[in-house]
Amino acid sequence: MENKTQIIYAFIDASNLFYGGKDLEWRVDYEKLFKYLRTKYNCSKIIYYGGVETHKFEYSIVDYYKPIDLTQLTEHLVKKMRNPHTEEKDVILIDKHIKQIKFYQKLESFGYELRLKPVKSYQDIDGNPIKKANCDVDMTFDLMRLMGQYDNAIIISGDGDFIPVISYLRHKERKVKVLAYSDCASIELKQMLASDFTSFTTLKNILRFNKHD
Repeated sequence: MENKTQIIYAFIDASNLFYGGKDLEWRVDYEKLFKYLRTKYNCSKIIYYGGVETHKFEYSIVDYYKPIDLTQLTEHLVKKMRNPHTEEKDVILIDKHIKQIKFYQKLESFGYELRLKPVKSYQDIDGNPIKKANCDVDMTFDLMRLMGQYDNAIIISGDGDFIPVISYLRHKERKVKVLAYSDCASIELKQMLASDFTSFTTLKNILRFNKHD
């Protein structure tokens, strides 16, 4: 009897990947990362979880299966930016957020499947503004929800909050590998995974962004 081909999905925690690499002298090339996951692990689905600034764009997070329409969101932001009543500082900020959307659309063109949620604004006890788009729950939900579709998972995050779901997946005979920045990754996570943990530092020559490429 022939062994069936293993179906492998990759799940990327964008905030952990971004902030984990802020102190490095190099940054990840997302096109190279996509190709690496496809060629090294034969991933058939690569899902990217991140936040997006919406500036009161009408969207409900209640319908999880209805993604944010990035084209409509861009139109909304351009209209807001061109409004003569919009302050200059806000125009600069909106322009930055439009560039972020273009980055997401570029990821889609590479083949990533996006799971984006609106960034929420809060204030801490001292009244300082805080922005947050924590996607841990969304990613955990998909790891569980899609478990019947894949045999093994590649998780790109060093967040120790994923330990319970990783432990459960392994109990259900799913092999899990984690790629993350070692210095920022949970010690417990690295200890649990051992050889199934790969540091991005070892992949520098493969994944480094080079504007001359």
